[in-house]
Amino acid sequence: MMNKNTNNTSGMTLVELVVVIGIYTVLLLAITASISSLYQSNGYAMAQADEIDNARRGMIQWNRDAKEMTTAEDGTFPVAVIDEHRFGYFSDTDQDSSVEYVEYVLATTTLTKYTYNPTGSPAVYNFASPDSEQILSEYVQNIIQATSTFFYFDSNGNALSSTSPLVNVNYIKAQIIVNIDPLRSPGEFMLRSSIAPRNLKVNL
Repeated sequence: MMNKNTNNTSGMTLVELVVVIGIYTVLLLAITASISSLYQSNGYAMAQADEIDNARRGMIQWNRDAKEMTTAEDGTFPVAVIDEHRFGYFSDTDQDSSVEYVEYVLATTTLTKYTYNPTGSPAVYNFASPDSEQILSEYVQNIIQATSTFFYFDSNGNALSSTSPLVNVNYIKAQIIVNIDPLRSPGEFMLRSSIAPRNLKVNL
């Protein structure tokens, strides 16, 4: 009678099991990190695209309203403030029976539109508090990059400064640099627009 003294070696040793678990853990961590990075990149790109779209709508609004600037209800000249990061003018922005005063102001990285409605008869404007306030973008990089937001020119194309006579304004350019995170891709996006207001005397 034969003596069967064979050992059953099927299965995994403890060392092999630890090695397999380690490999699976590394692979799982790598896959999780890749998925997380993908979601973060897509989230950033979508947020950047949304912010650019908001800024684009604001620029279109500025172009439309500023192009139709006109004399204020109290007789003030259509252009009121010309500064590198602040532009104020009178225009009937809501197509009602009165002319509003509007300011576009860039403070730090936030571009805001302020609207002031005239009241009373004769009409007066209370510049202490706007009737409406609309944030167009919170990620404008112009001031950080030492770049003007608004540019002003006379009828000969000469650049004007904030101290130039308002009646000399004939042409206005605007540009905003949008980036929700300057340290990341896809990077900044610049929006530009320009107008020659129709109701200024020099443009009639």
